[in-house]
Amino acid sequence: MSLAPKLDRLDFKILAHLQRNGRVTNVELADAVGLSPSPCLSRVKRLENSGYITGYGAHIALAKLGSTLTVFTEVTLKDHRSGDFSRFEQRARNVPEIVECHLVSGGYDYLVRFIARDVGHYQETIEAILEADFGIEKYFSYIVIKSPIIKRYDPIDSLFVDRFS
Repeated sequence: MSLAPKLDRLDFKILAHLQRNGRVTNVELADAVGLSPSPCLSRVKRLENSGYITGYGAHIALAKLGSTLTVFTEVTLKDHRSGDFSRFEQRARNVPEIVECHLVSGGYDYLVRFIARDVGHYQETIEAILEADFGIEKYFSYIVIKSPIIKRYDPIDSLFVDRFS
């Protein structure tokens, strides 16, 4: 990865547009951000090479594939040495049902999002994690009933508004 270049207003526009539609053609992207195709493609390649764009992918409608259950779990570790956090994170990476894991401040250590087939599948998964000794002292699970808002993009425009000027 090369040294990260300083981004300008057009780079931010490209990033904002691509995260909403990664399948956009270069010509459409260039038109959307006010560039001609060749300079637009050069900017996209530079953003990729600098690590600002880390990949492209499809958003899958899991509900069309079958029923699933989302569970948020608060995890508190038994011990709080550096190695305890590393062990938990390393082992959590290998659990396919864990789709997000956040080290947080407050009353517990991690907020973990699981996707499971059903409550039984989640229970099997959490029991296997406890048996594998991830270093968990206690956990609290919250089953998601409904997800009225899930954004698949970050609010680049409002987070970095001062850089657009």
